[in-house]
Formats: sequence, structure tokens, C-alpha cells
Amino acid sequence: MPTRREALQRPFAWPSTRRSLLVAAFVGTALNLINQGPELWTGKELVVWKLALPYQVPFLVASDGSYAAFREPC
Repeated sequence: MPTRREALQRPFAWPSTRRSLLVAAFVGTALNLINQGPELWTGKELVVWKLALPYQVPFLVASDGSYAAFREPC
């Protein structure tokens, strides 16, 4: 079983980070199109935090899933 330190290092290793970034790019883009699609199509002003948040949430969820896969069972 990996130690807690090893379990924390794995989600931030390049393969895990790359996978989390790919998930965030795909899911974040889909969520942005759903949430702000009309604003994008009509040229209305976009809300910046609403553009950033859909990318951050899937990245954190994928990273947490990677951590959970490698940590010691409780």
C-alpha cells in the first residue's frame, strides 16, 4: 500500500495531471457551451468567473479521483 505522501504525489505526476487537464478541457468546454451558449452566439458580455469555473471543477474532481485510487483504504 502506498503511503499518504506517495498517494499525494501521484495525482500531481504528469500522466495524472495530463489526464485531468484533458477531462477539464472536454467537460469544461461542454459546460461553457451549455451555460453561456446564448451569450457566445449573440455577442453579449460574458461573465469571466463563469468561464473559468467549469474548467476548474472537472480538473479537481479528476485529480481527487486519482488521489482516491492510490491512497490507503480507511
